[in-house]
Amino acid sequence: MDPVRVAELERRLGYRFQDLATLERALTHASYANEHPPEADHVPLALLGDAALALVVTDHLIAADPAATVGILTPRRAELVAGARLARWAAELEVGPLLRLGRGEDQAGGRARESILATTLEALLGAIYREAGLVAVRDVVGRLAAW
Repeated sequence: MDPVRVAELERRLGYRFQDLATLERALTHASYANEHPPEADHVPLALLGDAALALVVTDHLIAADPAATVGILTPRRAELVAGARLARWAAELEVGPLLRLGRGEDQAGGRARESILATTLEALLGAIYREAGLVAVRDVVGRLAAW
């Protein structure tokens, strides 16, 4: 991993990773892991990050509008955690150049693919959660969402 790009990612996130191996895993797509066994991909971290993101966003929405009904909150949350928004945040963070992709995925434009960027952002949030907990995820998401 390029230390300059990693430092810039950390600056943009407002979070410094304690374990670079965890960060590296968060940036590892299944296509890379398949080509480089026994490397592990970021899917489990993405699952964790998705859950942490949903909790942080839901908590924020309820705090911002305590009288809102579930019928109001659910679509608001869906908008904030949608793949397109997550991919946009990942692009703003310049995650693409840091991705560890397999050759075919890289050649097919995977570094800019919305689904890959969104999942990688979730994996980064999962890695942050594993290292520092929900408060750190809340801070990062707040910075990305500009709350």
